Formats: sequence, C-alpha cells, structure tokens
Amino acid sequence: MASVLIVNDQSLQRVGLRMLLTAEPDLTVVGDTASGAEAARMSAALGPDVVLLGGHRPETDAIETIRRIAHPPRLSAVPGPGVPGGQPPRILVLTSTGHEGHAYAALRAGAGGFLLKDATPHELTAAIRVVAAGDAVITPELTRALIDTVRHERAPRPGGRAVGLDAFTERERDVLVAVASGWSNAEIAARLSIAPTTVKSHVSHILAKIGARARVQAVAFAYEYGLVRPAA
Repeated sequence: MASVLIVNDQSLQRVGLRMLLTAEPDLTVVGDTASGAEAARMSAALGPDVVLLGGHRPETDAIETIRRIAHPPRLSAVPGPGVPGGQPPRILVLTSTGHEGHAYAALRAGAGGFLLKDATPHELTAAIRVVAAGDAVITPELTRALIDTVRHERAPRPGGRAVGLDAFTERERDVLVAVASGWSNAEIAARLSIAPTTVKSHVSHILAKIGARARVQAVAFAYEYGLVRPAA
C-alpha cells in the first residue's frame, strides 16, 4: 500500500484526485492541502510515500515546497510515524508543456518524477506506483527539453571537478543505462543476472557519485553523456 499526500491549490482537483486514488486498492490518501507550507508540515508529520504536487501556484512557491519536502531540516535517525525509515517522501510533479524550465528547477530541488497534467487516470496511478517504488518517471514530452537544459549543468565532485563517465565501474554504467531506459530494479536484476539488493547498491553508488538523491537525476545524467538517447 502506497500512501499519498495531495498538494493542489484547486479544491475541485483535490477532490477529484482523492476520489481517483482512494478507488485504487493499493493506494491510500493520507491528506490533501492547497498550501505549500502546509504540505511540508504534513509531509513531515504523516510520512507519505509520495507527494503529488500540482495546481497553479507560482513556480517559485512550488520549487520551495519541493525543496522543503525533499530536504527537511532534520530527519529522525530512528524510523518513526512521521518519517518512516528516516527518509523523505518521493515527489511526483504534475506539470504542463511549456514549463520545461520549471521541471528542471523542480528536479534540482528534489522532485522524483514529472507527469503532464493531461495524463490519463491510469497513467497517473501507474506513475505514483513507480515513484513510490523508488524509480523515476519523466514524461516523454519533457525528456528532450530537460536534457537540453541539464547539458551545461553537471554535478560537481567534492573537489569541484565535474563528474564524468570515468567515475563509474563498468557494472555501474550498465545499471545507469538500464535506469535511464526506464527499467525497474527487478527488471535490471533479471536482465543483468544480479541480485535486486546488488542493483539497489549500484544505484545508491551512482546517485552518490553524481551528487543526486533521485533516480530521475541519474536519468538526466545518462542522457547528458549520450549513454541513452531520447526517442525520435
């Protein structure tokens, strides 16, 4: 069961999203709010698996909301009701075409996925499940624009140098390509003939090396360096 916090400043949309998600047997809505500040507070208190962020709030407020949810001031070292496992929730952003710059800023702030607002109910619920499982979701319509945007924004090493492909082992490159191709951990394990725990370990090392928290940032990195290419 994946728990979801809905953040949307349109009351009718919040009602509709709640009805849609609660109709799914494996999804539960723990709360909803129109306020970014309230969303950060509720996220810390309720510990949802996914925060679904949409609405028409100013972009600067949305980015700050993502930042506060993804990077709370202090996470408990001991799992508790507010912060399960001491980890913040994954954030799925509902966006629209023409807001690619906003999507990139959201990624930098800590978003774990992007879906267009005109997605079907099935696409939305499927994306929530993917993000809840720790995988990345980037709607194809945004992929090219995001990669163009990140091309000049490489993650720095602690010493200040840009991270390059030489930072990864051969197996880590294989896993990075698989992640960027949209494979889940289970699919990567099956196709590369390694244990799921080994996949998780490789993904963690990859994220640490590029200075990222979310798999979606690893996807952008792989596109930037030409390991995979957007579909034509």
